[in-house]
Amino acid sequence: MKYLNIKKALQAWQELQPLSEKDKERLSRRFTVDFNYNSNHIEGNTLTYGQTEILLLFGKVIGEADVQDVQEMTASNVGLRMMREEAVMKNIPLTQTFIRTLHKTLIREDYTVYRNLQGGIQTSYVIHAGQYKTRPNSVITRYADRFEYASPEETPSLMADLVDWYNKAEQEGKLSPIELAALFHYRYIRIHPFEDGNGRIARLMVNFILTRHDYPMIVIRSRKKSEYLEALHQTDLEVGSLPSDGASAEIKDIRPFLKYFNNLVATEIYNDVLFVSEKNENVWWYDGERIAFRTPNYTKILNAMRSEPTLTLADMKEITGISITAIQKLLDQLIQKKYVERGEKEGSWRVFLTQ
Repeated sequence: MKYLNIKKALQAWQELQPLSEKDKERLSRRFTVDFNYNSNHIEGNTLTYGQTEILLLFGKVIGEADVQDVQEMTASNVGLRMMREEAVMKNIPLTQTFIRTLHKTLIREDYTVYRNLQGGIQTSYVIHAGQYKTRPNSVITRYADRFEYASPEETPSLMADLVDWYNKAEQEGKLSPIELAALFHYRYIRIHPFEDGNGRIARLMVNFILTRHDYPMIVIRSRKKSEYLEALHQTDLEVGSLPSDGASAEIKDIRPFLKYFNNLVATEIYNDVLFVSEKNENVWWYDGERIAFRTPNYTKILNAMRSEPTLTLADMKEITGISITAIQKLLDQLIQKKYVERGEKEGSWRVFLTQ
């Protein structure tokens, strides 16, 4: 991975084509959980990886879960499906209507946010689903600076410019799909056209662009959120603080973010290659991480969990041939890492690792 670059990653990916239907399904299931979990987790959603998987793949809510977080995750998956369906229609240009519809799908409906100000004064404002912002928005950076985005008044024209630029740039073909996706993401974030959901829309649109150009989709991992935000911050320093400058940045202006994005795409594609091609029963995957167990005993236990509806420690001993003491130690580690958890029924297990 140290010497990995996008060219080598793409070459390795192309050498695997065409993928079997089984591998396409495996990748799709893995991506569905990974993308929705991470994109929402970055924004504060509290569902665990395991809860996200059960919700999206089986339509069930397990354990304690905030109702709004469940609705948000479900809507996110609908938005992901909508994006993928739109992206394959390559002859149709991008429109503002599609972006606003995607936003309405994620946010679902208008809602009111209440804030307590100093002196006990309460204020409120409405988050509009599918409509551009009606009030200014900004962010306090990790360095305690306030960073202003485009004003409500200039947002419609800047979004029109962004969509027009994208369609023209795509037709001209001077920028690679990765450059297109990175620059669109940066310009969009500097506009921040909605009152909420901008980061989630930006990450969906990145994959919209990659899909249109037959690239694998990627996940910005929440555990690496600081790298993501730092790349954007360093780019802001080079581009300048005026929203209009950010909204019209050129590829040469966004070098820190482009470097980050290139490394991200290369890593994600290479991990897809490994996921599909590596045939090692002791290698598993969890939220984009390759887990290589040093002892095959983990795999014996995990396979037993996946094949049997209920398992006692005695059952595991009989199936795997491992002592109960050793099984208990291995189970403790799997549970601590959140790779598995106990189900509702006595002796039932959920496995969140995949192969």
